[in-house]
Amino acid sequence: MNEWPVVEVHLDDLVMAESIRRDGESPEHIEVLAAVPDDLPPIIVHRASMRPIDGNHRIRAARLRGATTITARFFEGDDTEAFILAVQLNVLHGLPLSLADRKRAAERIVLSHPQWSDRRVASLSGISPGTVAVIRHAAAGHAGAADSRIGQDGRVRPIDASTGRKRARELLLQDPTLSLRQVARLATISPETVRDVRNRLRREADPRMSPGGDLTQRDSVSASLTAPPNSEVIVRSLTSDPALRTSEVGRQVLRMLMLHNTVTSDWDGIVANVPLHCNEVVADLARQLATRWADLAGQAGAGAMPAVGAGTMPAARAGTMPAGRSMPRTA
Repeated sequence: MNEWPVVEVHLDDLVMAESIRRDGESPEHIEVLAAVPDDLPPIIVHRASMRPIDGNHRIRAARLRGATTITARFFEGDDTEAFILAVQLNVLHGLPLSLADRKRAAERIVLSHPQWSDRRVASLSGISPGTVAVIRHAAAGHAGAADSRIGQDGRVRPIDASTGRKRARELLLQDPTLSLRQVARLATISPETVRDVRNRLRREADPRMSPGGDLTQRDSVSASLTAPPNSEVIVRSLTSDPALRTSEVGRQVLRMLMLHNTVTSDWDGIVANVPLHCNEVVADLARQLATRWADLAGQAGAGAMPAVGAGTMPAARAGTMPAGRSMPRTA
């Protein structure tokens, strides 16, 4: 949107339509905006109809200040696209939409775009995918005929995932090192569905869960699908090490390990819920932090790190924060 030119629009040329907010604009918020001495961001206007897509409060504030014009950017698109943009913008900034408003918006999007996945609608309307699923079910008479849906990544996935599950099973048996997202892409199912398939394979491959508990031909599958040593268990054991617990640097190391072990326990769930507009920023930060962790791993593996308690771990290279402060959340 920033590439759209900013123009001056006469307030009298705008066509004020029904707000996406059930209760309309907030008088208190309008007064706050009217008192702001600096210029407010340009409003977004649907060029074809001259209806404001985003900025009703700013328009009311401009009138309250006695202005006759307001800065704006024009949106080129149809009415449905204009509504979706209005919802997205009002979820991201300004006076937040109420939960009821977001649910109403999600229902309208489900009806206009039944092929969109629950996660995609949820990311636009600011509610959970589960809530979208309930809304979709309630509107099934109008929007339940599609046999596939388009996800946030633009990929089409079938609603009936049985074929995809079968393909995912075959892929995991052929190459257990494939990531959830790699298998999901090849089998055209979600990463969470792949996770479930992988977990079922592990249970099948575990001899303790087979009749009689005897070792079978599944052992090779079990070995290849077995997860690496549980990092949570390892971190817990480190917390009982006095050499770490009794020094400030040691406690800092433990805080870092505990935080990242918790955050990274479900990569796919985290990635799937990062708003689309934040993807590149989060990815860039993740790469920066990964480089710092790799640097730390290289020093530790080579024995180059000073003994805990003997000095201060170099914060710039280890990617740490000063003592007493927690690491920033990047996802």
